[in-house]
Amino acid sequence: MSTYHQILMPIDGSPTSDKALDEAIRLAQLTGARLRLLHVVDELSYVNGFEPAMNYLNDIVPLMQGAGEKLLAHARKKAEDKGVETDSVLIVGGPGRLWEHVVEQAASVKADLVVVGSHGRRGIGRALMGSDAEQIVRHAPGPVLVVRGSDAAAGKTLVN
Repeated sequence: MSTYHQILMPIDGSPTSDKALDEAIRLAQLTGARLRLLHVVDELSYVNGFEPAMNYLNDIVPLMQGAGEKLLAHARKKAEDKGVETDSVLIVGGPGRLWEHVVEQAASVKADLVVVGSHGRRGIGRALMGSDAEQIVRHAPGPVLVVRGSDAAAGKTLVN
């Protein structure tokens, strides 16, 4: 059995991400690995074109950053309470999609494993939303464990 020393786990606060976090923590406990949590603030998901740029920069982005910091702090505490050495990275803005940031972080920390949640989108939902999990699997420098959410396991397609 291979031993993991560094596990990378991107989180977004969804139930699927929470399920994957539980698995990452369990693996880190079993192997004594460090866990790096990653959250990417996706500013473009909140752009509606009607918000003045200054309001967006002064109000919305700081709220999103604060929410990301809270999410990481909560996940870090959850892992540390289980005895897992944990650190975290918050990426705000910048070019690239989530999967690109995950792959870059995996290479930078020499992650032995990336654990990622997947919504299991198929059909039009996958075509419209893309699949960051699929791209992580394709481009990560090492093994990737994909944890499916409960809706995906039940065969339901999420389109949100």
